[in-house]
Amino acid sequence: MLSEPRSGRLAAWGNALLAGAVSPDEAALAIVGEDAVHRVEGLPGEAGPVGLTLALGRLRRLGVTGWRVALPAPGHPLGLSGPPEFNARALEAEEAVVGFGAPYGLVPEVSEAGPTGDVRVEVVWRCLAVREAPPADVPSLGEAERELAEALRDATAVLARLDVAASGPVADAAREAYRARTETGGEVLAPGYPQRAVRVLELARRIGLLVDLAHGHGHGGAVSASEMAARGEALRPVERVARRARVAAYNAYVEERERERGF
Repeated sequence: MLSEPRSGRLAAWGNALLAGAVSPDEAALAIVGEDAVHRVEGLPGEAGPVGLTLALGRLRRLGVTGWRVALPAPGHPLGLSGPPEFNARALEAEEAVVGFGAPYGLVPEVSEAGPTGDVRVEVVWRCLAVREAPPADVPSLGEAERELAEALRDATAVLARLDVAASGPVADAAREAYRARTETGGEVLAPGYPQRAVRVLELARRIGLLVDLAHGHGHGGAVSASEMAARGEALRPVERVARRARVAAYNAYVEERERERGF
């Protein structure tokens, strides 16, 4: 959960481009990141795949004025608004970006090739029609920040009782998560995002580290099946809250646009 979803990078830097805070080349470079290449397929007016710079410019001309993120999971269509075909592809990829202002969305398809240590990653974004409707289950930034604090407090208490978060890296991650409530982290979003969005995303990422460590390390006293089940029950709601918060942070640009337009 520490590594950011590709949809998050595309939405954040795509929004920065729309706001005029970065150049098209800067946005494309940031979105591609460590991948080899990104292309967009299914773009209206194009017979084949095109580069990111052309695609983002074309979608802007088609009416897209902002980008939202969707991070769906089975039973939780977080950030989606339909139709079923787009939702199904997004659920399979576990992420997508949804245009604001025009009914277009993008879902990444990732392929890897090459030997270990020299893997080339290519991404094709499928452009599909989306339904212009409010996204599912996305909180405001304020709601997300409050939920994160409450979920972290509850989960840490339960995990401590199971002797999972009492010491070692899990406890360190928990302490860092609490500190993130009052500190602004590094540049985890693109230029132009409000500091509150940066703070919420950083806290969600640190909580993701807590969850990953608790799942994968330091069984501590949680050795029986019932105790392991209790750990899973404790982590499930905090995982959900962290995903909701990440989406809220990435969507802060569009949330502000909606507020300006009186939505």
